[in-house]
Amino acid sequence: MKRINFDQASTSFPKAPGVAEAVFSFLKEGAFNVNRGTYGEAYDLAYQIYEARENLSKFFKLKDSKYMIFIPGATIGINMALKGLLQPGDHVLCTSLEHNAVIRPLAQLALQGIEYTIIETNKQGILDLDKLEQQINNKTKAIVTTASSNVIGTFLPIYEISEICQRHGLYFIVDAAQRAGTFSLDMEKLKADALIVPGHKGLLGPQGIGAMAISEKFALEAEPLLPGGTGSLSHSLEIPKTLPDRFEAGTINLPGIIGLNAALKYLLAQPKDSIAQHELNLTQAFITGIKENPRFKLEGLDQIENRSPVVSISLAQDDPAELADLLERKYGILTRVGLHCSPLAHRTIGTYPQGTIRFSFGFNNNLEEVMFTLDVLKGLGI
Repeated sequence: MKRINFDQASTSFPKAPGVAEAVFSFLKEGAFNVNRGTYGEAYDLAYQIYEARENLSKFFKLKDSKYMIFIPGATIGINMALKGLLQPGDHVLCTSLEHNAVIRPLAQLALQGIEYTIIETNKQGILDLDKLEQQINNKTKAIVTTASSNVIGTFLPIYEISEICQRHGLYFIVDAAQRAGTFSLDMEKLKADALIVPGHKGLLGPQGIGAMAISEKFALEAEPLLPGGTGSLSHSLEIPKTLPDRFEAGTINLPGIIGLNAALKYLLAQPKDSIAQHELNLTQAFITGIKENPRFKLEGLDQIENRSPVVSISLAQDDPAELADLLERKYGILTRVGLHCSPLAHRTIGTYPQGTIRFSFGFNNNLEEVMFTLDVLKGLGI
């Protein structure tokens, strides 16, 4: 049975061409360390890591690559940003579409005297910017937001939120897990203090690696979450202030970086916005088919403007988990079901606690797979 992966929002698969080969070659031919050895192999590897950092900076339009920090993943990056910048007594704003990667660190920080306010979006995920700005007070230190909902795909107006942050002198932290790679993000225009991206979703790289593009202000004011060895200034008991070392203590995920760089080379070689357009075309076809099926309710926006290729549907009476199980067992269609680590989003759209079944499309999916899935859903008789 052919397997159809419509769970691309969890992690991309297949990965970009060349990723697996690059990782295998590194582990087989040159798995040395970086910033430690004073021999040719270590210097060669240092150049490869430099190249990956440069490619990430080029991809996200970051002028100086020393502000591009390698991280194990978006969750770690969000914790680094929040816990590195905030102090007891500070106040933070976020939205009701946030992933638990944001909400759980905020809930933990609340136990340490940091307050946070959740700004509700409407059921389509549209954020009222005036409502957001009205919640800023003299203790507000930062706004943290997802760039795109992992439940319903709606884009948050991150460039407009950035302007609010600049007007009020706030830190701006962006969780770009569901937008980075597939859609263009411009650090020069966004002016985020921390733009956090995983390598394994839209960037089509391996799991366990990500990146955080930081501002000069972040570099000067944030405390490192994990101090440790950097291979530089080893005589000092304090972690160096030099970048990127300050935020990259320990041995970083070198196989992951090598694989991510292979993915970046692939993405940089593609025509501008071609992958996004392909995935949104599939999204449009799927939305059109779902709207014609009275058994299902489309959650969120019913058009492809200002959204990612993530579509959630709910059932009036039946359990979405049973449908997801049936699609996988009988038809080989892979989806994700439940609350998607975003319970607040499901409360916002009215699908809590049962959740939804989520379909998310990738660069390697095609229209034939979408139409087959729509035919299956039409014939199930649920």
